Amino acid sequence: MVEIRRSDARGYANHGWLDSWHSFSFADYYDPKYMEFGPQRVINEDRIAPGSGFGTHGHRNMEIISYVLDGELAHRDSMGNSSVIRPGDVQRMSAGTGVLHSEYNPTQDSAAHFLQIWIEPDRFGLTPSYEEKHFDETQKRGRLCLIAGPDGQAGSVVVHQDARLYAGLFGGTEGVEISVSPKRRPYMHVARGSVYVNDIALRRCAEDCW
Repeated sequence: MVEIRRSDARGYANHGWLDSWHSFSFADYYDPKYMEFGPQRVINEDRIAPGSGFGTHGHRNMEIISYVLDGELAHRDSMGNSSVIRPGDVQRMSAGTGVLHSEYNPTQDSAAHFLQIWIEPDRFGLTPSYEEKHFDETQKRGRLCLIAGPDGQAGSVVVHQDARLYAGLFGGTEGVEISVSPKRRPYMHVARGSVYVNDIALRRCAEDCW
């Protein structure tokens, strides 16, 4: 069974400097039907205005993955990491026992458009850690590229949970077939354009789980 959720059915908040769509209950958006998907707790599609961002704030016991679609996202944290990620970069921060960080758009002319994904870890009290890797278009063209997983398989960033995140770029007749164990529940987020899943058309930012 395929369940489709359209983009305009998500939670939404506009703070002027931040335009944010929430796939699951988050902040002031609450929907008991959409609290989480297994250990996946948050998928926020954010656009941060030029020269703006999130000030220093804290997290604890969460795996936080940022995936930039357009623009640049600058990151600083209490572990001493300082970085600017761009399209193709995947950033993972394990908040563990507690970490402070900030995120902002360092440019003056374009929005930072990115997905922030939170996954509950398989255990609490981990030592905070940070990792980022780049996956170019050739790795994702016409295929699903593993970008995050529990053991760093295929060069992915490590998440402390039995969960795997893939990214793909598909156009024209490009496609892929995957076999899913009955014990698994796949979830798809369409960020741009449209795709067919099991002959069902899904358009930009429609979300699909079964």
